[in-house]
Amino acid sequence: MAKAGDKSGGSGKKGLKRKAASEEAQEAAVGEDGTTESGVQPPTTAAFPPGFSISEIKNKQRRHLMFTRWKQQQRKEKLAAKKKLKKEREALGDKAPPKPIPKTIDNQRVYDETIVDPNDEEVAYDEATDEFASYFNRQTSPKILITTSDRPHGRTVRLCEQLSTVIPNSHVYYRRGLALKKIIPQCISRDFTDLIVINEDRKIPNGLILSHLPNGPTAHFKMSSVRLRKEIKRRGKDPTEHIPEIILNNFTTRLGHSIGRMFASLFPHNPQFIGRQVATFHNQRDYIFFRFHRYIFKSEKKVGIQELGPRFTLKLRSLQKGTFDSKYGEYEWVHKPREMDTSRRKFHL
Repeated sequence: MAKAGDKSGGSGKKGLKRKAASEEAQEAAVGEDGTTESGVQPPTTAAFPPGFSISEIKNKQRRHLMFTRWKQQQRKEKLAAKKKLKKEREALGDKAPPKPIPKTIDNQRVYDETIVDPNDEEVAYDEATDEFASYFNRQTSPKILITTSDRPHGRTVRLCEQLSTVIPNSHVYYRRGLALKKIIPQCISRDFTDLIVINEDRKIPNGLILSHLPNGPTAHFKMSSVRLRKEIKRRGKDPTEHIPEIILNNFTTRLGHSIGRMFASLFPHNPQFIGRQVATFHNQRDYIFFRFHRYIFKSEKKVGIQELGPRFTLKLRSLQKGTFDSKYGEYEWVHKPREMDTSRRKFHL
């Protein structure tokens, strides 16, 4: 019985091979202009009828083959439509209609009432009287303390050291088991304006606390995608001691303005353009991407950039009034995923 089954299976495979060979021969017989060897043009029929459904095919191999053919047909049609549209635009020249703006999550953003109007008098008054007013009025100069969680590992320590080369007038001190409530009064007595604490989990930096001194506010961020200088490909030489420029992108709401002003207050007012270094905080979909670059002008229109590192991504978890107080602190804003993340097009910064 087994031999008979093997024979029937072998004859079935041979039949499939013959069928495939005959299909290939028929395809080869059709020329590039769509005619056969006898010169007769085959009837032009659609490869897939409108009501055709690949999921109805029960044979798995046949279903996979038909699906790949359908994908190839879709690609060809899309490419042909692009070429046709390009030719039409070239023919029209300057009279060609403007290109349609593609729909993205960013430009389909849900309207937020807290988006800041530059001419709003209330916003201008709030910013003139908030905790950062003394910095923006140039009455104080930044002095930053960078520390870590208890018993930090090598990766977190190296990140702190590299951050100190990015932020001018910043000092790295190790925690040594002290609570933040004891560290903050010491920072205030020594005229520090900001405190940065980098937390870690399983030897990987995973959180950042930024507290503005002496009156707050305090922001807690989730940190991810950390890359140190040695891990960045084609990076430039180590940064110089010049004061970098700072770029803040897409901080449009009232909450975003507060976070942007916190980052701005870390850097002195007068950047040294001779150093050609720039620190960027780019907000996109409530994720804050930090990058540190050096640029060079190749010509009047072209600029070359070189990443220096480190790089990381921040996600705001909470904004607290005053300095750090985990028990009795008053929170201005707390991220609640189940309530706030109901729509992908809703952003808070």
